[in-house]
Amino acid sequence: MNKTIASLLVGSAFLAAGAHAGVPTGAAQDRTPSQPTAAKAPAANAAIRHMDPPFWWTGMEHKGLQLMVNGPAIAGLAPAIDYPGVRIAAVTRVASQNYLFIDLAIDADAKPGSFDIVFSAPDGRSVSYPYRLLAREQGSAERKGFDTKDAIYQVMPDRFANGDPTNDSVDGLADRLDRKLGHGRHGGDIQGMIDHLDYIEAMGFTQLWPTPLVENDMKSASYHGYAATDHYRIDPRYGSNDDYRRLSAEAKKHGIGLIQDVVLSHIGLNHWWMKDLPTPDWINHPKQFVQTMHHRTAVQDPYASKEDASNFTTGWFGRGMPDLNQTNPLVANYLIQNHIWWIEYAGLSGLRIDTFGYSDGAFLTEYTRRLMAEYPHLNMVGEEWSKLPAVVSHWQRGKVNFDGYVSSMPSLMDFPLAEAMRTALADKESKNIFNDVYETVSLDYLYPDPQRLVLFEGNHDMARIYSVVGEDFARYKMDIAFVMTMPRIPHFYTGDELLMTSATKERDDNSYRHDFPGGWAGDRVNAFTGAGLTARQKEAQDFVKKLVNWRKHNPVIHDGKLMHYGPQDNTYVYFRYDPKPGGRKVMVAFNANAGETVLDAGRFREMLAGVASGVDVLSGKTIGLQDRIRLPGKSVLVVEI
Repeated sequence: MNKTIASLLVGSAFLAAGAHAGVPTGAAQDRTPSQPTAAKAPAANAAIRHMDPPFWWTGMEHKGLQLMVNGPAIAGLAPAIDYPGVRIAAVTRVASQNYLFIDLAIDADAKPGSFDIVFSAPDGRSVSYPYRLLAREQGSAERKGFDTKDAIYQVMPDRFANGDPTNDSVDGLADRLDRKLGHGRHGGDIQGMIDHLDYIEAMGFTQLWPTPLVENDMKSASYHGYAATDHYRIDPRYGSNDDYRRLSAEAKKHGIGLIQDVVLSHIGLNHWWMKDLPTPDWINHPKQFVQTMHHRTAVQDPYASKEDASNFTTGWFGRGMPDLNQTNPLVANYLIQNHIWWIEYAGLSGLRIDTFGYSDGAFLTEYTRRLMAEYPHLNMVGEEWSKLPAVVSHWQRGKVNFDGYVSSMPSLMDFPLAEAMRTALADKESKNIFNDVYETVSLDYLYPDPQRLVLFEGNHDMARIYSVVGEDFARYKMDIAFVMTMPRIPHFYTGDELLMTSATKERDDNSYRHDFPGGWAGDRVNAFTGAGLTARQKEAQDFVKKLVNWRKHNPVIHDGKLMHYGPQDNTYVYFRYDPKPGGRKVMVAFNANAGETVLDAGRFREMLAGVASGVDVLSGKTIGLQDRIRLPGKSVLVVEI
């Protein structure tokens, strides 16, 4: 017998004893190193190092499940299962003898429970691995994803709040606490988010989007989370898998859904796969680093070279981020199952998908189809960082593309409109700054469902909006009001309610990602309580809180139609309205001029016929709407009619 196989079989005693340890009945097992389960047991003792997914559920729409089994010479063993409603449909052996892929067929009437996967050697010796099928939570398949009724609050967990200082640095993970480094780990964690859900709720937000929380065991700059080294494990410096599930449960008590930030296109260089790739083509360009040139239009351009299109989707995002080859069906299925697993396990309300277009197009078609088939009412939003609506709209569900490309993706980040407004408000010279905003909105016909797009004032990759507008508080308020009243799903980046500043010239991630004041013991300023905030910061915080909470209770903003008027003399006016007789209306009017600007009310007769006045939501003042409309200098009005 192969000595490695023999060694694997010797581990069976530990496996049988440890596999059930710490796995409560009907619950998901934690994958932290301290817990000696078979799914994440110490390599020195366990025969099987990885079993992904570590457990699954009955009653799923897709009746197949593919297990990735990793262990020394595991390919030399033959798996068998004896459990009603579950059978092995196929076994795939690959180039590395340390992997085995087992395809299970799970009948619709299969019952939740535990069964052994028995791995047998040619001489008859065997090792058993206990596997669990759990019962789905009631209504899981019909869960409702985030939509236009919601407002999203984005946080970088490492920079938000440190709720558990004991996990700031963790033995075995290279990147340790260093708050003096802009790219260092600062100690924020899941407990910190749980501790301040009341603040997020009070601000009016109904969805929480943390940047990625899965393990990123990179030597430096691991805090951002976009270089995964284990897809099924929450990074211990943030907490545990159980903590993540607890965050979701606690958030729901506050009326807040949880959105997971995921990456399809690449992994971290220190991912456990990289020590022993299952197949030579598991990643793209495995022998020589090839950088993507970021030519995102190449995969849509009728004149693009195959070289450029291939480079965009196969080139590495960076030297520390190998590109996954999703044309390999084993890679593709692993990613699809992983994201279904997290949705089911943590009770998520949606996904935010990083670098969406960088993945293989055929894979994205199947990925979005599979997830939406499993969860028909889920929402997923993809990042396609382009200022061109034609480029972004390519990926949305229902788009009829010239090349026949089909997607089931419900939503995209609305970079074109966000960038248009940020650019407009940064412009202090032009006489008609809102024209590009107006024309970008007019291109909504390019999208199958523009109201499902996510509009934002900033994010962790962009200069802070307050700095972009030259620390002009009036223009800052215009951008926030725009994001909260457009027919979109609004998204807000933590800290912008405090007028956080940043560099605006060259890209400077460190300056966009400062710690949230009050999240660390000893902070002199505490934004959660208001202690130490300047008068202007308190005014900004109150402005955001008032506007977001007002939006929460206004269906006309959630689902109403839009009518806008061409900008004139640095003013821009639009209406959100219910077209039914007597339906509600809201007028939003921007004036970027230093002084008062008077508009002829007759121009807006389609919306204002028979209307004498309205009330500005922001100031509480009555605004006359007959004959002339007076817009104060450097202002935005949100007028209920």
